Amino acid sequence: MCLLVFAWNVHPRYRLIFAGNRDEFHDRPAAALAWWEDHAGILGGRDLQASGTWLAVSRRGRFGVVTNYRDLQRPEPGAPSRGLLITRYLAGEPDSLQFTDQLTPEAGRFGGFNLLLADERSMAYASNRAPEVGRELAPGVYGLSNHLLDTPWPKLTLTRQRFERLIALDEPQLDGLFEMLGDRTPVADHLLPSTGVSQEWERLLSSPFIVNERYGTRCSTVVRIDYERHVAVQEHCFDRDGRILSTSSFEFEAL
Repeated sequence: MCLLVFAWNVHPRYRLIFAGNRDEFHDRPAAALAWWEDHAGILGGRDLQASGTWLAVSRRGRFGVVTNYRDLQRPEPGAPSRGLLITRYLAGEPDSLQFTDQLTPEAGRFGGFNLLLADERSMAYASNRAPEVGRELAPGVYGLSNHLLDTPWPKLTLTRQRFERLIALDEPQLDGLFEMLGDRTPVADHLLPSTGVSQEWERLLSSPFIVNERYGTRCSTVVRIDYERHVAVQEHCFDRDGRILSTSSFEFEAL
């Protein structure tokens, strides 16, 4: 159950401020944030099972992130990896709005997904579980987990409120954003959403940062892209006990 909060064209310095946790089973192999050898110009983590990614940026200053949509509908056998959508967007020519328009006819082939794409001019949200697959996002602050954009699950609502306070500063501090993502406080039982799993799992999944032997927060990532096209990305990777395994940090000027 991933957790993302982001501000698009809201801050006086940054076009995009993004902070997110990737939650996944610990036995699913993944590579940490790095420049890819097989797709020059893409910086991201890598799902070593399906070769896609959950989050990446490009040398051109494009950004993409995908989350699964939690429902009981299983992907069709042979369905393409949702993580490959990010690679297609970053390696291609269509802008975020064109890409989501082109995706509409084939969106049903994939398992349930939420997709966020941004370029210099626009930011788009797409989901094959929404009435309309893709739409442009107006300037604002948003939150996303494993349901539709801004679904008010308690941990998303609380994290978004905290995020809004942090980005109100002239220079949002990385330490504050990572502290926000690292909150391990579960929601009170009477506030737990009902998403189709047991109450024990609802309780486990209700904190922004998840610690569990089998499933938990694998990495936390902060992305900042300013209006001068300077891109800064930092990521912490964690073990199954929630301890930092590695930290990666990259900065560059978009082409």
